[in-house]
Amino acid sequence: MGKSALSGRENWQTESGPGGLAGTAEKDLYSAFEKAFEGTIYKISDHPNDLKHLYEHVNLPKQTLSQIYCPNEATMLNAQKRGWGVSPDFSITNTKTGKILFGEIKRQDGWVEGKDPSAGRGNAHERMCKLFTPGLIKTYRNISGIEDEEILPFWVVLEGDITRDPKRNREISFWFDTYDKNYFMWRPNMTEQDLVDHFNMYLKPYLD
Repeated sequence: MGKSALSGRENWQTESGPGGLAGTAEKDLYSAFEKAFEGTIYKISDHPNDLKHLYEHVNLPKQTLSQIYCPNEATMLNAQKRGWGVSPDFSITNTKTGKILFGEIKRQDGWVEGKDPSAGRGNAHERMCKLFTPGLIKTYRNISGIEDEEILPFWVVLEGDITRDPKRNREISFWFDTYDKNYFMWRPNMTEQDLVDHFNMYLKPYLD
């Protein structure tokens, strides 16, 4: 990878990482739901730690253990201090039923008017694919209490030019298939109310 390409990658990572554009998007979503939930039985949590230590106690087969690095217990515990698991961007909880909807927000550039197709590069949206893995889906359902197969136990909110990118819209629509209510394209012309309305109409009933 050339110097100019590395420079572009660093800029993209800065925008997508904590404190960058993604951080701003998370703050806007969090603020929107804090206002919407005021005086209700619903609450939004910022970066919940329900799944923070998810992978730490996974039992591996002896054959696997014999072929990988196995540090002593003290070293392992020190390495796990920050958590070996998943850190959702937010969660919405019905405090009466205890059911939880875990959420991710992905902000990414995209191919729109005045840009080249290459503007749609980036993998913020691809990182959400881990949510579809059998192990995570099962765990998310167990912890969230959302067992209805009609809906997934997580919600992904996308923001930025990716929401108008012709390729990425088709790609994400294909991934979610019939679970089209489990993601929301928060497009530039939309308001906080559009976001809240989507939750209220399509996802809130599964927390009751």
